[in-house]
Amino acid sequence: MSVHSRSRLPLLLADPSPCLRLLVLRELLDRPSDDVEVEELERLKAPDPVVADLLAGQQANGSWHADGRMWQGSDARATALALMRLGYLGFGTQHPAVARGAAYLFGLQREDGSWPLPGEKDDEGEREGYSMVPLQTALPLRALAACGYATDPRAERAYAWLLDRRLNDGAWPSGIASGVYGYVAGYRRLAHSRWGCRSNTTGALICLALHPERRHGQAARRALDLLLGRETREEQSVGFEVARTIGLEPVRGFFTFYARFDLALLLDLCWRVGATLEDRRVADLVAFVSGLCGPYGLWVYQPRPQASRWVTFDLTRSLSRLDIEGDWFGTEPRTPFQPYPSRPRRY
Repeated sequence: MSVHSRSRLPLLLADPSPCLRLLVLRELLDRPSDDVEVEELERLKAPDPVVADLLAGQQANGSWHADGRMWQGSDARATALALMRLGYLGFGTQHPAVARGAAYLFGLQREDGSWPLPGEKDDEGEREGYSMVPLQTALPLRALAACGYATDPRAERAYAWLLDRRLNDGAWPSGIASGVYGYVAGYRRLAHSRWGCRSNTTGALICLALHPERRHGQAARRALDLLLGRETREEQSVGFEVARTIGLEPVRGFFTFYARFDLALLLDLCWRVGATLEDRRVADLVAFVSGLCGPYGLWVYQPRPQASRWVTFDLTRSLSRLDIEGDWFGTEPRTPFQPYPSRPRRY
């Protein structure tokens, strides 16, 4: 870790959240589990407000209810979101709330490894609209993988289902409606994929990136390569995914779940999958994000300033874990992106 990175650690360790301080000790300072301070913070994790209200809201069947404000959708989706947060904060398979939540989600899983589409009641007959959307499985699978279930045989069936829905060019489509690939809205387009959907591809890639073996596979590398091909610098979205995960941004939409192009999320995927600074796209991305750092060593998340230390932790971890060189090789050309290119007038 660089000297500049270390200079911000006292600010992070002064945060009132035991969960954030514990993440800093473990992920940035590599403190062992038997460290005295780590052990103390482990005991303080559950009472942390970012966790306490969440644990109190779990139902007897292991699920969480969607409240219509911060979490919209079904109980299954609310449960996935709750597990995403717990997994991010370091809660794993041994925690009772995680185990109950995982049991609830696995109980909804189909025989083919997928989860039902939102609003789908059963498998009988045909449904109007989409019959398959990769995000129907990517969202619950991400939650389970974040909590340590990535190699569970039931999760592996979900990975197989996702990979079977991948397009030949390495992206994932919006879905299938009436037997054909669904329309890809401009903001979700990938630069070099006819039917590839950025939101669904991002969801699938996050799942692969959380798997100890699949994260270095060809499918994950190709998906990341496609995402790196989108040449945009959306400063206002940097850190959105972290803020949403810890409960400071509301969760809305299904196809639009990954509508924002969050460069902090992209950097997190880069180090997990194995992209290196040898790739000019990654190096320029690092330079851009580093330039956004404030005078006190913190990245300020303007929409929700209270998330700034969390975003700073996440970006510091990503920047410290990116390798300078390795066996990563990207092929997607850099392409300036416009969601809805203007068309020349006929007259």
